[in-house]
Amino acid sequence: MLHCECSDSPHPMIETNTPGMLDRPDPAHCTVCCCTMANKIFMVVFMLLLIFATLFGNLVTLAVVFGTKVFHTPQGYLKASLAVADLAVGIFVVPLSVYAEIHLMVTESGPEWTFYNSQLVSFHPCNIIGPIFAGCTFVSITTIFLLTIERSIAVLRPLHKDSVITRKRTTILIVLSWVGSFFLAVSPMVFSREIALEYNSCSRMCNYALGAIGEFPTQAWNILLLFPAFDFTLLGGTVVINIISLSSIRQHSKRRKTLAEAECHNTSNPTFSDIKAAKTIGTLTVAFTASFTPIAVFVVGNVLGNEWCNFSFFAFWILATNSCWNVIIYSVRDQKFRLRAHKLFLFL
Repeated sequence: MLHCECSDSPHPMIETNTPGMLDRPDPAHCTVCCCTMANKIFMVVFMLLLIFATLFGNLVTLAVVFGTKVFHTPQGYLKASLAVADLAVGIFVVPLSVYAEIHLMVTESGPEWTFYNSQLVSFHPCNIIGPIFAGCTFVSITTIFLLTIERSIAVLRPLHKDSVITRKRTTILIVLSWVGSFFLAVSPMVFSREIALEYNSCSRMCNYALGAIGEFPTQAWNILLLFPAFDFTLLGGTVVINIISLSSIRQHSKRRKTLAEAECHNTSNPTFSDIKAAKTIGTLTVAFTASFTPIAVFVVGNVLGNEWCNFSFFAFWILATNSCWNVIIYSVRDQKFRLRAHKLFLFL
């Protein structure tokens, strides 16, 4: 039985290699996902279902947002941006893994490009797919952070909401988030010759890797540290802001009960729709945090020297499944979205 060979890395999308590691005759190590034919078939079926769910859910989100005037708001634009990022994962990232795994099942050997990293061949599919997955992950984190900021302003400063949060400013922020996220995604290859991309046999995805070198260069280390620093800073800030907003909502609920008993009203309080939207964004944050937690654990394990090949697979694919959860959260938490989606289905 073949065994997995994973090594220490500062980020879950990064693997370190030693000379000759990519010269093995078969890059497909035995992991819990592919040791038996039944597991291989189950894995491919799971990937295909994930593609369908991601495409269907996010296309519905885009149709509802762009097809309904009430959703032509800063919050709607941010949700559309998040849907596009998730859609890209279903269109580009997962299908490449499906192709590689089906090729492995049929021919008992992976495609030729899975044997080498991007430094050793003129063109490598992971040169495109790797940055797309990383960039879309960064866009998702950034967009959820912006959604949290937008909702916190609506809850904490309701009178200033319309003047501070405008569609023009939101559009500019969305563009900047996409440009910045993909610049960060390609920066390892741009600023370091030691960093390459490869199809990793543990995660079954395109990962950043160190090329044909024996030691971890200081420059490459500093560049790769940008990934976890960006991820954990924004995600931590998002959680903190959500806690502040939800605490304010709780206090507002108590005040509203008191004012209702006194038959008084205060126009400076956030509206019911703003409160419900804030709770929806809070749920969205919890879902993304839950899907990102295994990646964080994997990073800590790598730093401590653990070679978690099987866990690498689960961590990556749990994160990938987050791409199809947003439409479910919107449907459960947002009645307007649910009604519009229902009308869309009836029309079709």
